[in-house]
Amino acid sequence: MKVPCYHCDVTTDVHVNFEVKTFVCPNCQNLYVMANDGLRAQRSFKHRRPLVGMNVGQKGVLRGVEYTVTGILTKKAYGSYYWDEYILESKTGDFIYLSESSGHWILLKEIEDRYEVDNHPRFLTHNDIRMNLYDYTDTEIVAAQGYFDFVIPVKKIHLIEYIQPPYIISFESLGDQESVFFGEHISVNEIKKAFSMQRVPLKTGIGLVQPFLIDIRNFAIIMCAMAVLILCSHLYIYNDKEQQIVLSESLTFDQYNDKSFVSPSFVLEGGSAPLTVSTRSDVDNSWANLQVALVNENTSEEVYANKDIEYYHGYTEGEHWTEGDTNEEFNICGVNAGKYHLVITPLKAPEDKANNFIKVTAVWNQPSLWNVWMPILFMGILTIALYYYAVYFEQKRWAESSFHLTINNYGYNF
Repeated sequence: MKVPCYHCDVTTDVHVNFEVKTFVCPNCQNLYVMANDGLRAQRSFKHRRPLVGMNVGQKGVLRGVEYTVTGILTKKAYGSYYWDEYILESKTGDFIYLSESSGHWILLKEIEDRYEVDNHPRFLTHNDIRMNLYDYTDTEIVAAQGYFDFVIPVKKIHLIEYIQPPYIISFESLGDQESVFFGEHISVNEIKKAFSMQRVPLKTGIGLVQPFLIDIRNFAIIMCAMAVLILCSHLYIYNDKEQQIVLSESLTFDQYNDKSFVSPSFVLEGGSAPLTVSTRSDVDNSWANLQVALVNENTSEEVYANKDIEYYHGYTEGEHWTEGDTNEEFNICGVNAGKYHLVITPLKAPEDKANNFIKVTAVWNQPSLWNVWMPILFMGILTIALYYYAVYFEQKRWAESSFHLTINNYGYNF
């Protein structure tokens, strides 16, 4: 439909499939109402919307359907809160609506369902979705562009909104006329892709029905399932396993000080487990050192570890003190099945003449529960942290509402 504006001499030409009752020039926002002899100018909107977003006549393919932007409304509430609503028509004459506020987008469709909301009940159920009353207020249309199949009202429109992110149900009433819309959050990336938009309104704050990053309930279920899987896997792999002592030797420093002792070969069978090396030496105000090399005879791979054994004691200003211990223990982690031998190299302080032995014990298949509980603990902490962040997220959303929900109403209680 081609419409020339008599106020600014700009012609707008957009194909529409409906009877136009109101036209607002996108250039100067002069409003025309259809009369018997054609469009008649009535008034002009003073408010000017920002030069970002979509334009009248813009086309795009959203969720597989081609749409044309036929009209744009800018609404105001509370004296200073503005948002834009885009009316989109498909080639078959079906309408959808896009609402944009602070860079957050909602896709809406008009529905036939009717609910008794005159008294603003706190909750209602739509399609088995429990919706919470977010707000009700009077709004006014302060700017418009494009073609409309209705006369744009001068009076204020009563708006009631119920939400259950990412869904919303919105009621608009003027006198005895009421329209009901059901919508859901739609990402800005989907809008940009559908309409090839280079610039979009800047996103600020939390959207009215913007969903949280993840579904906390499902995330908690997944984490619990993973914890059970970790425990069951641990029990399955290690339940029938007994610890295997692969070395138990007492070595003298007279024979092996700074020299290598090679153990007999041993075979490990089953799942991987740490090799726990325990050592003891009668150090007294002295030190000793133990170097261990685990040699895989099948692959010739070598893994080295060493440990200092230190024990000191004495008196300082009349107080007795000790430091260190004559016993030490360390692990070589993740030792797989295979054929191995150990190379033990003990060393002691040259000035230590009293200590002449070191005891070495190596035990395999003592599965460490550390590898079980650490990931479970991490998953638990992560779940709790995300839960409280989700609660904070909802508190920020509902801070703009007059109907603040308690923590149990957010939908994150387990």
